[in-house]
Formats: sequence, C-alpha cells, structure tokens
Amino acid sequence: MKHKFLAVTLLVLGFIMVVVLGSSVYMISYSLVPSNNRGRDYTKAYARLFTRFPDIKSWVDSLQSAGAIRDTFIMGQDGDRHHALLIASSHRSNRTAVVVHGYTDCAVDFLNIAQIYNHDMGFNVLLPDLHACGKSDGKAQQMGWLDRLDVLQWINIADSLWRNSARQSEIVVHGVSMGAAATMCVAGDITIPAVKCFVEDCGYTSVWDEFAAQMKEQFGLPEFPLMYVTSALCKIKFGWSFGEASPLEQVRKCRKPMLFIHGGKDSYVPTRMVYPLYDAKPAPKELIVFRNTKHARSYSDYPLEYKRMVKRFVNRYIK
Repeated sequence: MKHKFLAVTLLVLGFIMVVVLGSSVYMISYSLVPSNNRGRDYTKAYARLFTRFPDIKSWVDSLQSAGAIRDTFIMGQDGDRHHALLIASSHRSNRTAVVVHGYTDCAVDFLNIAQIYNHDMGFNVLLPDLHACGKSDGKAQQMGWLDRLDVLQWINIADSLWRNSARQSEIVVHGVSMGAAATMCVAGDITIPAVKCFVEDCGYTSVWDEFAAQMKEQFGLPEFPLMYVTSALCKIKFGWSFGEASPLEQVRKCRKPMLFIHGGKDSYVPTRMVYPLYDAKPAPKELIVFRNTKHARSYSDYPLEYKRMVKRFVNRYIK
C-alpha cells in the first residue's frame, strides 16, 4: 500500500513538474520571442507612425528627401550586428538625444520623440534598434537589461560623432516602455561625462514585477511556481534572470537628473510602479503622471504638455 501511494505521489509530482516546465518554456517564447514582433518590419512601422501622428509625415519626408536619416550598423559585444538611425542637426551641434524604443517596436516607431529633439530643439538624434527589433540581429527581446550594454555602446558612438574641439558633447537618453527600462538600467551604469540627463516614460520596476503583473492580469496566475522556473530558464538560455533585470536597483545608483513620466491609467506597466522608481532615485529628479492616460500614450494624449515638460527639463541640464 505504501509503495502504491509513493508511486502515485511521484507520478503526480512528475506530472506537475512537466506541466510547469512546459508552461515556463511557453512563457519564455510568448514574452521574449513573440510571434507578433511588429518591430521587424520598417514599412509597417512607418505606416503606424503616420497613422498615429499624421502631422509628422512632412517632416520625415523632408529628412528622407535630403538623405538626413541615415542607417548605421555596429558589432555588439554579443557578436550580433546592431542597427540605429542617425539624424544630424540641420546646424552643427554638440547636443544629442539617444531615443530608445519599446517592446516589439523599432526606431521608426519613436520618430515622434525624435522630432521634439531634432526639429524643435536642434539636437542630433540617434535611435537604436534593440535586440531582435528593427534591423538589429538577435533571437529574443532582452527587456532592456542586456539592451543597456548596446545603448551604452551607442552613447559612446554618439559622443564621438558629434562632439567638437570647441565644446564637449552633451547627451540626453530618452526611453519609452521597455526603452525606459533600458534607459534606467543605463543610468545605473553610466560613467560617460557627456550624458547629462535621462527621461524615462512608463518603465517598469523590474522584469520580474512586470511579468508577474501581466501573468496575473492576463492569465490570473500567481508568481509561484511558474515565475521562478521561467526566470531560471531565462538565466540558462539568455544569461540573465527576471530579478536581476531591475531598473529599480539601477536608479538607486544614478546621480544624474531624471524625468519620470507615466500614464495615470496604465495597466500594462501599472502606474503604481513609477512611485517606487521615483522614490529610489536620488535627486535631482522630477515626476509627472498624465491622468487618464494608458500605456505609452502620454505623448499622444497630451502632446503640448509632454513637449513642454521634456524641453523644460532637458534645457535645464543641456545648454
């Protein structure tokens, strides 16, 4: 009887382990290797951009006609080839914005942010395609964590491209959603004097917190055991765990100015996440929450206020 009970117990435990492991493999694929990775198609990205922001088309067309939007490629530290768009200021400038896109997006999707810096403020702009997005190599989204290493590499390139003998380069890093997470992760590692400030728009506290929130929201599942097994699989497959990928811990180390932006009705990256991020960041810092705004829609819903806040903040630290 005891042997039979033990056999049944082991069988049940084995079945549970197989289900959890299978679910974890699915979660890795679902979240990091999504089948709907729309950021791979630049043609569709331009169509999305012009649908959301029709007024931007004339500016983009003029840049393209003048050959002012340039492609550039580098070899990343991981051995993959990475891509970015470069837009030089119409007047020689040492001021640059590095604009970092969101989850399953690409550089093109955030030309609206680039317009603020280039058209309105006269900055050079560099827009990288993150891992497995746009024209960059890669097999999976890295949720901003490993992306930070590529963004740091791009910052060095921007610095060397646009500094001059008279004035040193001055750089702002501005990211949205996953790009905001990458921006905050960069902020914790930054040693480049040229970087003067950061703007993060609707970034998450950690990959663990973000995936746990979405797992509960979409599937009604608790963190245990699936998150623990999936995080361990991510560590084995991609070299990082959900817990270590923590913008919250990174901003604790940042002493440079940061503007935090979030939508008051964000359920994708819950609005509540911005408050511990803001509290953890040493001064100087600013926070604005746009009421009734959903995820990554602050610029769409409040374009004039968004531009005003960004310009005022950046101009305080980049002259």
